[in-house]
Amino acid sequence: MGHYLLTGAAGFIASRVADMLLAEGHSVVGIDNLNDAYDVRLKHWRLERLQAQPGFSFHPADISNFEGLMEICPPGERFDAVINLAARAGVRASVENPWAFVDTNMTGTLNLLELCKRRQVGKFVLASTSSIYGADAPQPTPEEADSSRPLQPYAASKKGAEALCHSYHYLEGIDVTIFRYFTVYGPAGRPDMVMFRFTQWIAEGRPVRLNGDGQQSRGFTYLDDIARGTIAGLKPLGYEIINLGGHETITINEMIAVLEELIGKPAEVTYQPLHRADMLSNWANVDKARRLLGWAPQVPLAEGMQRLVEWYMAERSWASQVLTP
Repeated sequence: MGHYLLTGAAGFIASRVADMLLAEGHSVVGIDNLNDAYDVRLKHWRLERLQAQPGFSFHPADISNFEGLMEICPPGERFDAVINLAARAGVRASVENPWAFVDTNMTGTLNLLELCKRRQVGKFVLASTSSIYGADAPQPTPEEADSSRPLQPYAASKKGAEALCHSYHYLEGIDVTIFRYFTVYGPAGRPDMVMFRFTQWIAEGRPVRLNGDGQQSRGFTYLDDIARGTIAGLKPLGYEIINLGGHETITINEMIAVLEELIGKPAEVTYQPLHRADMLSNWANVDKARRLLGWAPQVPLAEGMQRLVEWYMAERSWASQVLTP
């Protein structure tokens, strides 16, 4: 069985990756600084579920602190891989505080790569983002599409992290898999993401604040599909950048209509100007993931949205109070 260092362990994607690894009998050392980038109640909910499982240990730490990381990972502890899913995420938030994004996404990645070098960890997995493709990406977007013109500091910081990964692959021989995730959704998701926010607002009869006219589209990807793909990327691949994304696209207006039906309430939509940091569409070409990993998204959008709404209703006593920007 494997022994893995997983950063961002209380986060949306990382907590599900940890769940799946633990279910397979692996051991996971989780790191998370439990910052307040979004409502920490979600992070504590996820973390408590992990801490109840055998094989999981946790350290409250910040990956931008190199000395702290080295103390958590003493020379005698051998990891099969470092899975770096810790991130400052969110295109709009990065415009307000770009320094936090550079600290976590670039300096944090550098620290973990240096940890791999010094502790002789041969495999590194990095979570990147579809936002890296910018404004004029072909649809569906292949990995070869231009990513040199990011629209916001979030995407720019992930581009920098990818470049650091390549330098350590080249110089140190570290096997690196970089995943560019496309609009992940599911139970206990990030409250700054549209699917969680709109579910809460419709269920609680609050105004649905919609940026733009709702014709912008997304290739939503269910959480379990993303976690499966991430784990599949733990095998030796050399240096690869791989899209993980949904096979179904939907406009925001269509998404609202589906949520209305699932929740059984109409949405009170208020329209606001489109944010300049937002992309108008994204849709992943996942041919490479299929070829290298044997991966394809499995959860249909309608089923995934139903699972999200069912989770929300089951946890409504506290989920209804989660702060949504």
